[in-house]
Amino acid sequence: MKSIKQQKPEKLNLQSMSITEEKKKKLRQLFPEVFNEKKIDWEKLKTTLGEELESDRERYNMNWPGKKDCFRIIQEPSLGTLKPCKEESLDWNKTQNLFIEGDNLEVLKLLQRSYYNKVKMIYIDPPYNTGKDFIYPDKYSETLETYLQYTGQKDAEGKRFSTNQESDGRFHSKWINMMYPRLFLARNLLKDDGVIFISIDDNEITNLKKICNEVFGEENFVACITWQNRVSPANDAKWFSGDHEYLVVYCKDKDMWFPKRTKRTKEHNKYYTNPDNDPRGPWNSAAYTCNKNKMERPNLYYPIKNPNTLEEIWPDDNAVWAYSQDQHKKNVEKNLLYWGKNGQARAPRRKQFLSEAKPVVPRSVWSYSEAGSTQKATMEIRELFDGASFFTYPKPVDLLKKIIYHATDNSEENLVLDFFAGSATTAHAVYENNLEDGGNRKYICVQLPEPTQEDTASYKAGYKTISDIGKERICRTVKKIKEKNKQQSLLNQNKSLDLGFKVFKLDKSNFKIWDEKISKDKLTSEQVEMHLENFVNPKSSEEDLLYEILIKNGFKLTTKIKILNLVDKTVYSVENNAFIICLDKTITKDLIIEMAKLKPARVVCLDIGFENKDQLKTNAMETFTSHGVRDFKTI
Repeated sequence: MKSIKQQKPEKLNLQSMSITEEKKKKLRQLFPEVFNEKKIDWEKLKTTLGEELESDRERYNMNWPGKKDCFRIIQEPSLGTLKPCKEESLDWNKTQNLFIEGDNLEVLKLLQRSYYNKVKMIYIDPPYNTGKDFIYPDKYSETLETYLQYTGQKDAEGKRFSTNQESDGRFHSKWINMMYPRLFLARNLLKDDGVIFISIDDNEITNLKKICNEVFGEENFVACITWQNRVSPANDAKWFSGDHEYLVVYCKDKDMWFPKRTKRTKEHNKYYTNPDNDPRGPWNSAAYTCNKNKMERPNLYYPIKNPNTLEEIWPDDNAVWAYSQDQHKKNVEKNLLYWGKNGQARAPRRKQFLSEAKPVVPRSVWSYSEAGSTQKATMEIRELFDGASFFTYPKPVDLLKKIIYHATDNSEENLVLDFFAGSATTAHAVYENNLEDGGNRKYICVQLPEPTQEDTASYKAGYKTISDIGKERICRTVKKIKEKNKQQSLLNQNKSLDLGFKVFKLDKSNFKIWDEKISKDKLTSEQVEMHLENFVNPKSSEEDLLYEILIKNGFKLTTKIKILNLVDKTVYSVENNAFIICLDKTITKDLIIEMAKLKPARVVCLDIGFENKDQLKTNAMETFTSHGVRDFKTI
């Protein structure tokens, strides 16, 4: 018979998902034979992979100062939490959209469990590393502490986020160190058919592609889109006016994602005419030859007869016919060949009818007329903020709308993530796309509360941080959408349109968590035991505790929560009683029985609720087990 101590429930893990453990799980699924007592036997792995394992030290790879630190910070779990902020949110009880204020590295770690493989599309507009723009630090120790000090939540002097000067010998390395772990963590969140678009300019385009080749795989590179972001040239340019930026596009799995084609416009259709009054309607013509020579495709090298001149026509030796002889006969029977206005062309062309025309494949060059410009983006901000302009180089809504159009559809709920949200153009575009096509896309925007300077228009207008501007921009966008469509049917047609957002803020955990940096050798056994005992921060609200438990147990921040009253105690039910959370500080036998009757799969209670009641805790385990509860933990 087990002792009372052995029957104590396990402590709830309050750390973010361990990337290392997840990778090991996947490796175990592929190569179970290389594991020995939970350790990887590298010699067995070499034997299993055989010649596929690279052993040559002089091989092509990407290396830079700080790369090892990147992997260390990726593997280091976050001890933070995301605290709800209802007073800054819009339509809290109904919305599925999120605006998270915090350092995106910590936030991405905290999202790993709940949003792993859940995001359809990611768009980011990171710092371009011009030497003037904002940059994150490349010293990763005490990351959360650094953030709290930077945002004024701690008084102690700590590391500061700053600009990255070109005079620094590690100018490019610092930028890579900032980007690499964030992209690594972001990839985990993408669905198998997900895609990421990254805005960048010439400063770091080469390094960005190298990073993405390593993180996403070179085989999953899709395109490097050139976006013409200027309407007029910069006359003060020293050499050439920089009139474009790039969108680097990678997939999680290139075989599973394809961009949605562009809708046909009058411009696309203007070349379709009907000079011969074909009853099938307007048509355009396409070449009847292909780019293969007669040595490569001898079966496509044959003569055809011009019905008007009766001349025998052979294709060029280096550009044979595009159709086999059997298909050519069918084309003739269907009157699909066009021999020019006078019928005497040296080679035919094939008719392609407008009625059969497909949407247009997206191109890799986007003009400002179709994707907006920086100037237009500035005007959009000014229009929303009563003439004030708070950003130097914002992204236009049209650009994000076009990206979202190609990357998602309205047939399902697609989640869009932007973890360099800036002025929240992505959120604005999601609303617009849903409004236009009846879609149900949701977004997660993450923005560091970077302080605005006291001499700027944004600071004087009362916006102390960039995230303040982003939240206000979303609110004003929603107000404008509602006013614009008040008399129209667009909002009525899409009654499920979600025009709200929930605000969460990065902070320290609401619970005391074991700090791995503390050496057990320097503490007495009593001190270690006291340190291991989680306790609740008295300043934390019950809602703070609730959302930390949810996010660290793999539930989305938008999960519907039902409040139950059991024997005059508040209990939280998640997913129809599948997960029961009790945060009451006085747990009774009757409460345990009532929770067990709900037959949840999992139960979490505050450890303080069992204070000095070890027997009650043991009874709770027995009661839950007898009712089929597989997982009972305390916190």
